[in-house]
Amino acid sequence: MTALGAAAGGATASISVPNWLHAMDPDNRYRQQIGIQLYTLRNEIKQDVKATLKAVAEAGFYQVEPYGFPNCRPMIEAASEFGLKLNSSHFNSDSIVNNDTGDDDAFDTVLEKANDVGLSHLVIPYLPDTFRTSLDDYKRVCENCNRAAEKAKDAGIQLSYHNHAFEFKPIGKEEDAEPNCGYEIMINEFSPDMKFEVDVFWVVVGGEDPAELINRLGSRVSQLHLKDLNKATKLPSYDGVSVDAFEEIGDGIIDMEPIIEAAEKAGVEHCHIEQDQSPDALASVQQSIAYLKSM
Repeated sequence: MTALGAAAGGATASISVPNWLHAMDPDNRYRQQIGIQLYTLRNEIKQDVKATLKAVAEAGFYQVEPYGFPNCRPMIEAASEFGLKLNSSHFNSDSIVNNDTGDDDAFDTVLEKANDVGLSHLVIPYLPDTFRTSLDDYKRVCENCNRAAEKAKDAGIQLSYHNHAFEFKPIGKEEDAEPNCGYEIMINEFSPDMKFEVDVFWVVVGGEDPAELINRLGSRVSQLHLKDLNKATKLPSYDGVSVDAFEEIGDGIIDMEPIIEAAEKAGVEHCHIEQDQSPDALASVQQSIAYLKSM
């Protein structure tokens, strides 16, 4: 267990909650304004983006979070056609994480296009392994993110980082040091302008408690990804999981209510359902949203 998990008491500490806490009451804003990360439906979108986004709207989603911005115009147009809000997008962030020279021209273009379509959030979706081999690698990435976050703030856009499990992995001979993992470096090194999009599934896979993490980060959490985890998955699993580790919300081991309660306290702006792998992704997200709206 990393330093993050020492105080959390394990990845399943968020499974109990007092009966009087009802974070998913009918008037809960996350329940009313639930989003979906469209990467879940990437195969369906390749086949028919308009039909897929129509089905998303009919399932009761309020907003969508595209991927691959700015090269996702069909998703954006279909979202608009079917009345789906567009607040956030994942984007090609190489111009940030691989930018040690301070050349911001590519990111300036991304910000300009984000403003053109009315985005308020941009999210770094992934950190390639070449940028996370040491704690110094993470520190260098944080420096680049902080510079980009300041520029994004000036453009009226919040920049955030989306985690997987590898950020929680103790690194090499420094595993007994404090901090001892990439996510702790980010917590320590990110400026107030740089925030976190917390993926609760990957937090648990990384051996941590998502509600504890959200409570710790507080207002530094901008958004959440909600997804569930198969009980048979061995934890922690820093380097990935099998395709059958992903479950529809309500079918796995992650209790969403204390997570949403923590999100309320932290002032998280948006929550998005995601399921990285499914043999029938549309049916999966329909089941997940139905579960959240029935809690």
